[in-house]
Amino acid sequence: MKWSAHIHEGMLNLLSAKLRSLLALLGILVGTASVVAMVMGGELATNEALKQFKLLGTDLLSVTISGTTDDVGGQNTLSPEKITNLPALDKNIIAAAPYTTLYFPTEFNGQDLHASIVGVTQSFAQVVHVSMEQGRFISDLDGYSMFCVIGSELYQKIKAATFSNPIGQQITVGKNIFTIVGVANEWPENSFVYVNIDRSIIVPLLAAETLSKYASISNVVMQLDPHANGEQVEKNVQNYLQQNTSSKQFYFRSAKELITKMSKQSQILTIFLGLIGSVSLLVGGIGVMNIMLVSVIERRREIGIRLAVGATPTDIRSLFLTEAVMLSLIGGILGVIIGIVVAYVIALFSQWQFTLFFFPPLIGFAVSAATGIFFGFYPAHKASKWDPINALRSD
Repeated sequence: MKWSAHIHEGMLNLLSAKLRSLLALLGILVGTASVVAMVMGGELATNEALKQFKLLGTDLLSVTISGTTDDVGGQNTLSPEKITNLPALDKNIIAAAPYTTLYFPTEFNGQDLHASIVGVTQSFAQVVHVSMEQGRFISDLDGYSMFCVIGSELYQKIKAATFSNPIGQQITVGKNIFTIVGVANEWPENSFVYVNIDRSIIVPLLAAETLSKYASISNVVMQLDPHANGEQVEKNVQNYLQQNTSSKQFYFRSAKELITKMSKQSQILTIFLGLIGSVSLLVGGIGVMNIMLVSVIERRREIGIRLAVGATPTDIRSLFLTEAVMLSLIGGILGVIIGIVVAYVIALFSQWQFTLFFFPPLIGFAVSAATGIFFGFYPAHKASKWDPINALRSD
């Protein structure tokens, strides 16, 4: 008997027992939807996390500088000039951006801004991609001048307090007055840079050092040539910094290394979520087996007649296996669609960028088909083993 005839007859048999078929279909549908939604949700979450690094670029190398407070103001303190000499040290370093973070009471017209103070050099905007909405960024020519650039969130607070242009207005930082010379555009927060530009007051690095005797360069972000050997650059930078200070410790982080580690972690997460979703698919497969076993028992007389008129056990096995696979495929297709919709809703409410990945729907559909074959084989095999005479006497 041809497979087309099996499919046609299998569809008629499924439609003749609509409620039973629907119950079996729901099990596969829910299981497939769970697999697709969980795996795709994990991919979207990973993609969102990696997007932060990709926005800044994969050619970044950062170094965190730590040490005791005993060397504050001494020979072991790294000066901005020493850091800005890094591109001359290694031709693979395009730019180096040192920065320090301070915390002081910050006010505008008596309103507390709850902002952090970030001391930077001119190259900071280039390296971490800070663009300007109004005014200009900090310049190396500012030196010790009390000029500042505010982030987008601070701009919104100031805008709510006054409708005038913020450029030229003044902010109180501790006991000092800073004049606003620029407003930065919204900046995507990134764990590679230990500062949130949107909630920061950006000041010249030299001016930041006058605010506190403990202010010193704590982090440096370097933009590298895309084809640079990151490990070699790291060694060169470490040797240079150690020559200029002996009491500091240096901790390097590479954007490429972080992305590689996160990608490996995402693969583990995807497999884990897929296994969790597969539990639901396993339950659905057991439901298909149960429904097909009931169908075999109810259709014993039909099986006996088919065998009596010349059908082979292979024909009987193929007929029932076709029905099980059809249930699984239909449930798999519907489950994939629902799983994609669920993942889209998750992305929508989480404000993630939705991307339709090829792998999760494919694996969900493939597993649903395999489930139909695996759990449908035993009922089909059992049906093919019926003795025609005993089957006809069953009623």
